[in-house]
Amino acid sequence: MTAEALAPARYPTAKSPGFTGLLRAEWVKISSVRSTGWVLLMMLVASVGVAVAASAVTAAQWDSASAADRAKVVDDPLSVIFSAFGVGELIVCVLGVLVVTGEYSSGTIRASILAVPRRSPLLAAKAAVFALVTLAAGELTSFASFFAGAALLREHAPVALGDPGVLRVVVGSGLFLAAMSLFALGVGALVRHTAGAIAAVIGFLLVLAPLAGSLPGAAGEKAAAFLPANAGQQIVFTHPAPDSVLTPWQGLGVCALWGAALITVAALLLRRRDV
Repeated sequence: MTAEALAPARYPTAKSPGFTGLLRAEWVKISSVRSTGWVLLMMLVASVGVAVAASAVTAAQWDSASAADRAKVVDDPLSVIFSAFGVGELIVCVLGVLVVTGEYSSGTIRASILAVPRRSPLLAAKAAVFALVTLAAGELTSFASFFAGAALLREHAPVALGDPGVLRVVVGSGLFLAAMSLFALGVGALVRHTAGAIAAVIGFLLVLAPLAGSLPGAAGEKAAAFLPANAGQQIVFTHPAPDSVLTPWQGLGVCALWGAALITVAALLLRRRDV
């Protein structure tokens, strides 16, 4: 009997997909779910709609407004255009939760973990793809809101991208939405339950932030300033308050760090917890 006959049979072994493969898989997951596109479209329509409504009302009531109110709008037209950008923030946060908790509710997370036993790259790829998607949608929403609002206010309070601080606000608004989406994704990955994660995110944004701001003294002011939404919103102000704890770019960085920290903790727990 030859040595070849005695040698053990060789079977092809399954290879774990590389990070590029994970990115493609996560893109397929996100893009194939219809609700993703509908939620992003809702964010675009709601944010641009509010910008148009606020700008149209301001223009229509210009003659009856007080001189002080008109001076405020002329000094900072973006305060009107982006006055309710928080609507888009809430919508993108809900989507961030759904992107990760949807896999747990449907059970498809088991197949994903079987394909990626190390687990951490799976969450990293999901966060990277989702961040790019929300960044693109956020920038589209931000620029569309700006151009629509600026067109309605041009006779009374003209504003252009080249004006001081304007481009930073418009671009930064899209970055802010992407950063908040990662924050919500991190919460969803930690809680792993849709209703609980959404309640946690909304409670964090609408309850904890005002509560921290009501604390007496400088401690309360600093605590509120470093919360994700409060910190990130600094980028949306054309003229930040001189006594602000964080500059616009520092605030956006703090907001992004919140998302990165939550996703890191969720990745560590994902390697230790059962599905």
